[in-house]
Amino acid sequence: MITIEVPIPHRALNPNGRSHWGAKSSLTSIERQTARLTAMSWLNERMVDPPRWAAATIQCTFYFATKRRRDKDNAEASLKATRDGLADAGIVANDAAFTSLPPTLLVDKSRPRVVIEIREGTA
Repeated sequence: MITIEVPIPHRALNPNGRSHWGAKSSLTSIERQTARLTAMSWLNERMVDPPRWAAATIQCTFYFATKRRRDKDNAEASLKATRDGLADAGIVANDAAFTSLPPTLLVDKSRPRVVIEIREGTA
């Protein structure tokens, strides 16, 4: 199992975000690169090669700063660029090979983040 932490995606990456395409494009690129570098760092720390699994299951736990009501579907969809970055890091051969389990939404006022657990195979 691979476990990484990434920042909460910018609100413009939410499917209901109403941002300019140029701003969204820049944010998407940053999110993708952050996920790729974070995954590569995790692999390098453990001195393992990228697994290039044929399929993988992702479980995401969002830790938000506020207790506001949120939509799980939108939270999961906001991680599209993150999943692309994980594929870029070589965890799977193609980002279509990811199966996403329903996300968990929690509150951590001091450290908002997304914890992503990746396991080989499908659920």
